[in-house]
Amino acid sequence: MSPFDAAEPDSGEARPHASAPSRAEAVRAVRTLLAYIGEDPAREGLRETPDRVVRSYDEHFAGYGEDPDALLARTFAETDGYDEMVVLSGVHFTSHCEHHVVPIRGTAHVGYIPDRRVVGISKLARVVEAYARRLQIQERLTAQIAASIETVLQPRGVAVVLEGQHQCMATRGVGKADARMVTSRMLGAFRDDPMARREFTAMTGLSGG
Repeated sequence: MSPFDAAEPDSGEARPHASAPSRAEAVRAVRTLLAYIGEDPAREGLRETPDRVVRSYDEHFAGYGEDPDALLARTFAETDGYDEMVVLSGVHFTSHCEHHVVPIRGTAHVGYIPDRRVVGISKLARVVEAYARRLQIQERLTAQIAASIETVLQPRGVAVVLEGQHQCMATRGVGKADARMVTSRMLGAFRDDPMARREFTAMTGLSGG
């Protein structure tokens, strides 16, 4: 039996879903990848690496265990008639590209125009995190955040803009480290009303003004 096929005791921690491999199987898979690149998984500096990698995956991809809609479920109606734009700007996130499993680091700008109810502002940041901590492409991440806010809050409009730097472009392929991808999803009033879009971009600093 090779070192990277060695038996690995299972920690007994819950699997993401019933059909998911065990932690021990995941650790063995990382050990196999280390051997694939030409390393010795049994050497001192790498002995604990497979377990560390699996634990880092638990953190990086914790979004699979969260329900973004449930995060927005608790809303507040006592707004004293407030019906203007609510904007949360500069929400930093780290996601992972589903094509190469390397980081996407970026900033999210989220806005909505309430219709009678508002949500705690931290919940908007948590929705960004819940979707970001999954394997993603930036376009889908943008759409998912907007759709969740629209579905649960049913506001008069939703605006989401993501700015991302993709390590798959920076560290491999074309090697463009400074390239920045910008995606947006505008719903309701933000799609229909140019003035609402301009106000949103001004409030987030996206207009460059």
